[in-house]
Amino acid sequence: MEHPPYKFGLLVKRLLHPAVPVVIFLVFLAMAAGLRYGLIHQYTGQIQANLENEARSMASTLEWEFMVHTNAIERIASRLAIDPKTPESEWREDALNHLEDFRIYQAIEWIDRDFIIRWLVPAAGNENVLGFNAAFDQKRLMALEAARQSGNYDVSGVIELRQGGKGVVIYAPVDTGPDNNGFVAGVVRVETLVRQLLASRESAMFRIKIHSQGAPVYTLGDFESTGDPISYTVPVKLPTQEWQLTLEPSPAWVDKQRSPWPRWTFVTLLVMGLLTSLTTLLLQLMLKRNQDLLTTRRELDEEIAQRKTIQKDLVRLESTDVLTGLANRRFFMEDLAHTLNIADRQMRQVALVMLDLDRFQMLNDSLGHQFGDELLVKVADRLNQLSNECITVAYSGGDEFMICQQHVEDIDDVIHLLGLIKQCFESPFVVQDEAHSITSTLGVAVYPHSGLDADILLRNADIALYRAKEQGRNTYQFYTEGMQEREVMRLELEKDLSQALANNEFVLYYQPQLNLKSGEINSVEALIRWQHPRRGLLPPAAFIPLAEESGRIADIGRWVVMAACRQLAAWKGTRFESFTVAVNLCGRELDDENLVERIRDALEAKDIPANRLEVELTEEIFIQNIEHNLDQLTRLHELGVHLAIDDFGVGYSSLAYLRDFPVDILKIDRSFITEITERHDDAVITRAVINLAHNLGLRVVAEGVETQPQLDLLKSQGCDVVQGYLISRPVPVAKLEKALDSGALEKLATAGTDL
Repeated sequence: MEHPPYKFGLLVKRLLHPAVPVVIFLVFLAMAAGLRYGLIHQYTGQIQANLENEARSMASTLEWEFMVHTNAIERIASRLAIDPKTPESEWREDALNHLEDFRIYQAIEWIDRDFIIRWLVPAAGNENVLGFNAAFDQKRLMALEAARQSGNYDVSGVIELRQGGKGVVIYAPVDTGPDNNGFVAGVVRVETLVRQLLASRESAMFRIKIHSQGAPVYTLGDFESTGDPISYTVPVKLPTQEWQLTLEPSPAWVDKQRSPWPRWTFVTLLVMGLLTSLTTLLLQLMLKRNQDLLTTRRELDEEIAQRKTIQKDLVRLESTDVLTGLANRRFFMEDLAHTLNIADRQMRQVALVMLDLDRFQMLNDSLGHQFGDELLVKVADRLNQLSNECITVAYSGGDEFMICQQHVEDIDDVIHLLGLIKQCFESPFVVQDEAHSITSTLGVAVYPHSGLDADILLRNADIALYRAKEQGRNTYQFYTEGMQEREVMRLELEKDLSQALANNEFVLYYQPQLNLKSGEINSVEALIRWQHPRRGLLPPAAFIPLAEESGRIADIGRWVVMAACRQLAAWKGTRFESFTVAVNLCGRELDDENLVERIRDALEAKDIPANRLEVELTEEIFIQNIEHNLDQLTRLHELGVHLAIDDFGVGYSSLAYLRDFPVDILKIDRSFITEITERHDDAVITRAVINLAHNLGLRVVAEGVETQPQLDLLKSQGCDVVQGYLISRPVPVAKLEKALDSGALEKLATAGTDL
């Protein structure tokens, strides 16, 4: 008895004989050829069967449709037989209803006893049929006479229609014998009848041939047959007619019916045979290397397990923002915490930069959220160029980005990073085919001096960012000791602000304006102050930004207008009765739809002429929602209130604003006046603004006049009005009235001039 391992080895040796792969391939080839032939024969029979089914279905449909239309014509005839005196209008309405229900008819006719067509619908396209003799030959006459006597309907067969083309006419007698009142006839075009068969099929897939009594009467189908065409003929059982329907498929239909399985079966078996042969050839090599492969597989399984573990950790940690593609806030904070742990062990510094886009909310609201999203993506692309092994950039949300700088040796490293960030905003951003110059404000907190964990560091960077915004934006601010205390004071001040109006803690100070033409003071600017119960008199800069953030600025603005109107009313009957008072409006107030009505009510309540009130707005406010602001300012101008552009020259100066908005006054910003006598450029700009305003019919007011040479130069350049510390600081109304009564302000302001 042979040993089993020996038998197995002998079997393997025989299987690895060089002739075995060839035999295997030939066996598969024979199987593939046999299966291909059998499948082709099977699918050819299936195609013929499908064609027969289609032909029978069409014939059955044609028979059913014809019977339905025949019954419909008979119903019209039976209604006319019941009431022979049916008026033509009623008959036409009945016939039109059938035309709507059965859209296959060319026409529905009433033929009188003399076989003359008297009524028909529709008239359009059938005009030459009216009055035609339906018994146009002996055969038709005999058929109609027989139908009249029997009461059975008659079908004309395929005839040439007088309207043109071939058709079939169904004649239904109206009563029988002596009581016969003619016929109701339904005219059906053969083309329409046949096309009805293809309504639910692809018309280009079949050719239909209709034979009547063995003679071809109609063919529908426009394609060329190729090869050996197939067809199928089936009889159509119609009343009094012997039709045959021949259906011939197009090559495209035949191709759709053919199955790719014979070809794919042949190819698949060939490939399987080839693969089996190659497998046999490689079997010996595989057996020899089996042990090595098993060892390698174990090592590979261990490596795969390690990679899966690492991948799970990455999935947990890695999370990017969908819009910008940058790391999101969660991942950034986790990475920052990890970075601070390493920095603590290595005794290194880490810088956290909070970046806020200036004016982003205004651009987003005025140009649309899609614009805002595209701008954020472009900003993210530029900031992401700063990323390296030491710098991480993330998107925090809204218009804020976060940047972490590791391995900070000294403050110069952070300053260098801030410079790189600023360079990202030097060139304009092209969004929606328009270039926009965008700036950013930065807040910086440095570990460990500004915080010992990620949350504190982030909070302090945000505080520094807020302080940077207070300094005028497009700048940066490092977090320093004491900032948090100031933040607490700010929160307390914001809480007190909510009670300031209720407690009547606001007061108006007035800064007089000198008319350089007359040398008189006949206008003032009203400036709000907060008489805080604990902190004393606070200037606008200490609480107006808080009011804008909290949304209370609109209430404060209403108070200022009412207070100014009350003061104008108090000056009635005094030497100040003709004074004009200027008040400032912010953008949030201009958004109020009731602004104009509110100002009108305040003026009317105190019986103040509208031209004694002047409204000042900064240039930046003008570009916020231009269309809405233009409407608001136009309504104010129509009310009679004077409009002034404040701080002109430092914002987005544009001749378009001066042209399109109903402006009365330009107020040149104090930054041009401060060094007007020392800097030639400031003097040239000021003179140009004055000339421009005068050419447009506008008055010019110069702010911040503090020296006599400044006043003299402005007068020589044709400035209309000036205000500043040279004339007077903002003062309470009592002090203002006393100074004006004494004439001290005019004397002081005009000293050394020829006014």
